[in-house]
Amino acid sequence: MILTKRLMTFMALLIVSLNTFATEPDWSAYAEVLKSVSPGTKNSVKLALVDYQALKANGKLEAAYQQIANFPVKNLASKDEKLAFYINAYNILALKTVVGHWPLDSIKDVGSLISPVWGKTAGSIDDNNVSLDDIENKTLRPLAEPRIHFAIVCASVSCPDLRDTPYTAAKINGQLDEQAKKFLANADKGLRVDKESIHVSKIFDWFGKDFKAVGGIEAFIRQYRPDLPNLPLEKDINYDWDVNGITAK
Repeated sequence: MILTKRLMTFMALLIVSLNTFATEPDWSAYAEVLKSVSPGTKNSVKLALVDYQALKANGKLEAAYQQIANFPVKNLASKDEKLAFYINAYNILALKTVVGHWPLDSIKDVGSLISPVWGKTAGSIDDNNVSLDDIENKTLRPLAEPRIHFAIVCASVSCPDLRDTPYTAAKINGQLDEQAKKFLANADKGLRVDKESIHVSKIFDWFGKDFKAVGGIEAFIRQYRPDLPNLPLEKDINYDWDVNGITAK
């Protein structure tokens, strides 16, 4: 018994020590969480569906949450490290918000018109309470990387798909390109073309100014969809806020 306690103490100290010098967490626990994500369809929209009931039952999400709750963010030195960490953190906390109130029809049900879910405390990062709004608008958007809008997932049908592997600093650029390309290839929620217009997600309307640094919305889109005809751009695809998982009955 004494040996077991000493071993547990040693392991705890080892984890703290590794976190102290790591430039980003070991995302293995989060990778286990993402095994609950699979391709599917909801409300006639193709998307990555999350098995929230399984996450609530198996406890894997708590382990992933502890990875960000206890990580010293001062160790994040580069822009790529910050992007990967905070995108993963946002997605973990969005999942945590839904699981913590499961079953529900929409993440917006956690809040209200007076007190939206985005401003509520979603969890802790490096021992500091944060909301989803804090991560998106105070940390990620100031990094001037518009592709974050195809990587952070607010647990809704019309959000970009939750990636089935964690983001990492070493791969972040390619991963963000893949996310943007995948979203803009999805006619159900990203981009579709008719005879008169190119219709795109309202994400481009809400966050339009974030794309100015890369030449504007249309230039950004055509970088990933060079096949598009010369038609007016309409930022009007309906945004479905239903939860991006099987709704419990």
